[in-house]
Amino acid sequence: MPRYRFYTLDVFTDIPFGGNPLAVVLDADGLSGERMQSIAAEFNLSETVFVLKPAKAGGNRRRLRIFTPQAELPFAGHPTVGASYLLAALNLVDLNPADPVMVLEEGVGDVPVTVQFGKDGPESTQMSVPRMPERGPEPPLRADLAPMLSLAEADLLPAHAAYSCGVPFLFLPVRDRAAIALVKLRTHLWEKLLSGWWAKSVFVFTTDTVSKVAQIHARMFAPAMGVTEDPATGSAASALAGYLHELEQRDGRRRWLIEQGFEMGRPSLIELQADIAEGRIHAVRVGGSSVMISDGWINVG
Repeated sequence: MPRYRFYTLDVFTDIPFGGNPLAVVLDADGLSGERMQSIAAEFNLSETVFVLKPAKAGGNRRRLRIFTPQAELPFAGHPTVGASYLLAALNLVDLNPADPVMVLEEGVGDVPVTVQFGKDGPESTQMSVPRMPERGPEPPLRADLAPMLSLAEADLLPAHAAYSCGVPFLFLPVRDRAAIALVKLRTHLWEKLLSGWWAKSVFVFTTDTVSKVAQIHARMFAPAMGVTEDPATGSAASALAGYLHELEQRDGRRRWLIEQGFEMGRPSLIELQADIAEGRIHAVRVGGSSVMISDGWINVG
């Protein structure tokens, strides 16, 4: 019976059992997409990533396929950050110590990832997003969205909008942490409002943070992907750069720290950067720490 080596990690955290859990299956070239989907459903984590040989030549390259329990994604943040950390920790890619960058081939395109090393090995990884944030169509009204979140309309602030860096999200600013703690997605209303819309995943956030060093406190819900709630969402953080830039309209290198997963008991910290010149975003980077949790073999019949 074929067996495949896997590891699990906690991503966007430097402590075990925080952050967003991730399964990484190595040397997965022999698996079909259908079997990968079955394995992702078996792990039942928000995402499982499969590492394959690269399509292009280069010792610093690998190809990734990323699956939620229900669907394949062209791009996702915490699988990219976590898988790159694992590849560096296991010395599975050739990295130049003076410029430790690997390239991960994903459905959205090539994703460069920079590895930061400490005395004991890799400490964090930071990906450069291949697509800049794109604004989506006008979303449903706050008056309709508030009941979907089990909130009053007054709990939702103005200026909600949808953005994508490959995976679309609806961004909904919330009054404060007291309000965001009350959010409970009513799936029958989500089905009516968002199941057929451009952005099916919901990212609610507030500037009322737990950590003094963070600027954004967030929660994310993705029922279309089989994810009831996500502890840390790098692809949403990437797209959030477009939303924040539209509000702030400031050139230069902008930095934000996003805290997520606190209501789930899995606190996560996501580092977001955007390079902005002449009113346009030219680069978006998302990064953070990862912790290896387990490893083993999965039997595939």
